[in-house]
Amino acid sequence: MNIADSASHPLRIVSLIPSATEIVDALGLGDCLVGRSHECDYPPAVKSLPVCTAPKFDPVGDSATIHQRVTDLLTSALSVYRVNLEVLEALRPTHILTQAQCEVCAVNLADVEAAAAQLTGSQPQIISLEPNDLADVWADIERVGLALGVEQTAALVAGLQGRVQACATQAAACGSKPTVACIEWIEPLMAAGNWVPELVQLAGGTSLFGTPGQHSPWISWEDLIAADPEIIVIMPCGYDLAVTRREAQTLTHHSAWSTLKAVRQEQVYLVDGNQYFNRPGPRLVESLEILAEIFHPEAFGTGHQSQGWETWPLEVAA
Repeated sequence: MNIADSASHPLRIVSLIPSATEIVDALGLGDCLVGRSHECDYPPAVKSLPVCTAPKFDPVGDSATIHQRVTDLLTSALSVYRVNLEVLEALRPTHILTQAQCEVCAVNLADVEAAAAQLTGSQPQIISLEPNDLADVWADIERVGLALGVEQTAALVAGLQGRVQACATQAAACGSKPTVACIEWIEPLMAAGNWVPELVQLAGGTSLFGTPGQHSPWISWEDLIAADPEIIVIMPCGYDLAVTRREAQTLTHHSAWSTLKAVRQEQVYLVDGNQYFNRPGPRLVESLEILAEIFHPEAFGTGHQSQGWETWPLEVAA
């Protein structure tokens, strides 16, 4: 019997981070979700759930503007998001999933703990995720599954790891390992860290920036020029393909852009960072497959193209 159907173990799960929402769904407990964050949007059915968080800043604007708003806010506050206590109270959650990995990505753990302490109708268990690399992601899935009583958790993780290994084995057989720069923010420049350098290596590339297990580093244009990557993958945090396509035009305004090897050889790619690379959950496997398709299309085809990635039309600003 599925624990979600057991009257003696009713689950009412609130997820305050998209990756956790996807983990709950992958564990087969999507029907037990009763609330979400303002950014949770996958699977699509969760969009109908009550929203429990909101940003304290205007999220509309270019990358430089948003960066400045968040920076200004963090000088006077510990979090850039707020929890709606009234909504949370009404939902009577048994479990709240949140994160302690990045204060810019979602509401922070301290705010969630403070909100939960004020609830009178429930005393939810708080599960806080803090993944820094792929091993942490698998461990978080196991921890969530254990807390929610899902017996099939180990099988789910083993299946995901098996897909990763199969992709890595196929990529290794390709021989070539192109040098790659993954850009996680456009202005100012930030390279992708944490699990992304691991994904690059597994997909058969050589990551030039970012250290596995460590936060994404700011880089300079001088760094990018000196590295001169063979492939550039643009994956701004929180941006879908359409917004990334628009925001990436800022890169063409730099005088050195057209001199980069990846640009000259038409090896610049846009990916949906919001749906894939920025979410440390089950779809990191799809993220790996996207990179493998970009690096080695002759071996992997283009199954995720259009939805997960696209070749960027390389228009250089006058």
